[in-house]
Formats: sequence, structure tokens, C-alpha cells
Amino acid sequence: MKNFMDENFLLQTETAQKLYHEHAAKMPIIDYHCHLIPKMVASDYQFKSLTEIWLGGDHYKWRAMRTNGVDERFCTGKDTSDWEKFEKWAGTVPYTFRNPLYHWTHLELKTAFGIEKILNLRTAREIYEECNEKLAQPEYSARGMMRRYHVEVVCTTDDPVDSLEYHIQTRESGFEVKMLPTWRPDKAMAVEVPADFRAYMEKLSEVSGVSISNFGDMITALCKRHDFFAQQGCKLSDHGIEEFYAEDYTDAEIEAIFNKVYGGAELTKEEILKFKSAMLVIFGEMDWEKGWTQQFHYGAIRNNNSKMFQLLGPDTGFDSIGEFTTAKAMAKFLDRLNSKGKLTKTILYNLNPCANEVIATMLGNFQDGTVAGKIQFGSGWWFLDQKDGMQKQMNALSVLGLLSRFVGMLTDSRSFLSYPRHEYFRRTLCNLVGNDIENGEIPASEMSRANQMIEDISYYNAKNFFLF
Repeated sequence: MKNFMDENFLLQTETAQKLYHEHAAKMPIIDYHCHLIPKMVASDYQFKSLTEIWLGGDHYKWRAMRTNGVDERFCTGKDTSDWEKFEKWAGTVPYTFRNPLYHWTHLELKTAFGIEKILNLRTAREIYEECNEKLAQPEYSARGMMRRYHVEVVCTTDDPVDSLEYHIQTRESGFEVKMLPTWRPDKAMAVEVPADFRAYMEKLSEVSGVSISNFGDMITALCKRHDFFAQQGCKLSDHGIEEFYAEDYTDAEIEAIFNKVYGGAELTKEEILKFKSAMLVIFGEMDWEKGWTQQFHYGAIRNNNSKMFQLLGPDTGFDSIGEFTTAKAMAKFLDRLNSKGKLTKTILYNLNPCANEVIATMLGNFQDGTVAGKIQFGSGWWFLDQKDGMQKQMNALSVLGLLSRFVGMLTDSRSFLSYPRHEYFRRTLCNLVGNDIENGEIPASEMSRANQMIEDISYYNAKNFFLF
């Protein structure tokens, strides 16, 4: 029987162990998609307690606690103390066997705080106090955590109207870790609620200095903000979409749709889809002009619990995997850009694992030899960023594409304690490749190629792909 989470955790063979310890483990972290709060990095935020850094905003843990019968006041409530919330989490942890939360919890305790005790109600107070004592030390600040995990680059997720002031402050402070913005223009194509869209246009007008009265003005304003993001080091865009949009439309139709929604009238479903289709193409062309990489996270059904959405708002643990038939629309969208010679580097992330092979085969349709792995299958996302989800994603990519050109893992997290997800991914990767070598499916005589492959997926592919 193996010990829990020892140095060879998840590494089933001697070859896997060598691949991890001698190659993957030493690679710095490039976290090219996350939701860190830039202000915390700029101010080098010092966390008040383990609850704040660990449970604040963590809808993964909240979902588990609710499922375990924990009252909402101990998840998101304002009238409970940090200790009370942590105690409820500690009482939930023993019920998370076989859930990735169990592994993440103990990996984070071990790598961040050097604690190898198992978290439960018996150990909760001791662990809580030890972690809080360490969090009071300067080396456990927001920047300290990034240094601890050998982070080289992080790319946050930012709206076009964001001032990026905290990115600028961080850069000018001389902090050795690069914090770069990512262009996330979802609100510029969110025309479902006319009043919200009009309010957003007014913000866009203010920050861009462009008076917006028609569709052309809006695009001019967005281009100015796109230029500003590029000046601050932005190299990626990201789009959170329910599904891909590829309706046929004319320029005149889009101008009329803009005028209608800008004037406060509700759009038909067909008009909404046409507008979103046009905006995706325009954003794709903007990214191509600057050599950015565009990312698409699709397939989530969000805010399913209307009662809790009214109470807590979005991103509080009430989203799920959706079922959408998107392959034709995805192909049509990519082909539109490709036919114009304006398809930039692209990463596709699906949330439903039934689409793994769809995505893996879609990549090959639009590789053009200009950039290795130009069209990427993104790492297991959200509900899929655990061992089973990552293995399935890498297996599909291996069979139908080139795993060797994969740009690897990201945290997609708001937490400064989420960097061990890179370790979790690297161990899983090394175990897959190590097992193949042990089974004679990859020749042992090609170990130098296998070693390089592990280092590339862990670090070098991302560094070279995004030109960091």
C-alpha cells in the first residue's frame, strides 16, 4: 500500500517518477489564463486568514459544502467568522474522497505551508492556527505566493473598459513576475438586455474618448482599447461563450441591430445570434492583426439556480456542463477567418467531455504550418480540470493530434493557492507518458525526446507559443 501523497504521488512507474522529478518539477509556471485580482498583486496583499485565501470566492468548495449539508451562511454568509467557515470546510473534507478537492486541499497545504497532516475536524484548529501564523509573514503575501511557486508569467482576465492601472503599477514596481492583461470583451456582444448594453456602451465611450452613436463608433472605440491593451503587454484574448455563433449576416443588418438595441428595443433571437456572430469575427480579425492568441471557453450553462442568483450573483457555484451541438458553427466561424487569411493562433476549451474528439479533430482542419500547434485543444477546463478530465483531454489530443505541441496547464482560478494544479497536471502527464514507455508503446531508446516533450508541455511550448 502506497503512502498518501508521498513524493511519487500519481506516478505509478519508475519512468514516470524520473520524468516528473528530473524534468517537469523544475519548470517555472506560466499561468496564461487566470482570474486573479490585479489589485492584490499590485498592493502585495497580505491575507487575513486561511479562510480568506482558501474559501473566499471558491465555488468548488462551496458546492461541496452545500452538498454535505452545510448551511449557506457558512459558505457566503456575512454573519459567520472565518474560523466557523473553515471548521465547516474541515468537516466536509473527509467526505470528499475521490473528488479532486481532496487532492487539491492536501497538495495546497503541503506545498504552500509545509503541512502534511490530513485535514479533518480533529486537526482543523491546529492547521488553521499554523497557516494563519505563516500568512502573517511577508513571504506569504500575494507576491510571496507567486514567488513560492516559481511563477514566471500570469495573464489575468480583463474587460476592455478596465484601466489596467494595477498591471501598470505592478510592472513599474519592478516585480519580477510578469502580470499581463487578457482582453475579455464579452460585454461588448451581450445584447440580450438593452439597458445593460447601453450602459456598457457609455462606459466604453468614456474610457476610449470616442462618442458612440452607431456601430462604426463602437468598433472604433473597441479598437482604441485593443491598442491600449497591446501597449500594456496583452498577448491573448478570451471569450466566454455558451456556444459558437456563425449566422449569416450583412453589414447593413448589423448596423440596424446595433441601432435597435442601442435605442432600447429588445432584439429577436435571430438578431442576437447575428450580432454575436459578427462580433466574434471582428474580434478575431483584431487579434490576428496584432498576432495575439484567441481563446474560447464554451459550453457552460450559468446561473441555473435563480433564487441563489438573486441572493449572491454570478460565479457562486450554480453553473453546470451544458449540451450544445456546436461543431458546425465552430467550423464555420474558424473557416470565415481562415478564408480571409485572418485566423490567428487559437485555443478551444470545451466543458462537456463528450466534445473531446470533436475538438481534437477540429484542430487539424485549420493547422497551416506557420506555427507549431497553431490551433490548440485547451487543457481540461472547470469541471474537467481534474485527473480524469485531464487524462481524457490528453488522450484525445494524443490520438488525433500532437500532444507534444500542447501548451499545457493553467489555473483558471482567483486563488493564489491554486498553483499546485500545475503540479497535479504535470504528475498526471508524466504518469501517462511514463506508463507508455514502461509498456513498450514509446521506445525507451527515445528517452531524450520524451524528456524534452515533458519540459515543453510543462513550460517551453507556452513560452514560445505566446512569445513571453
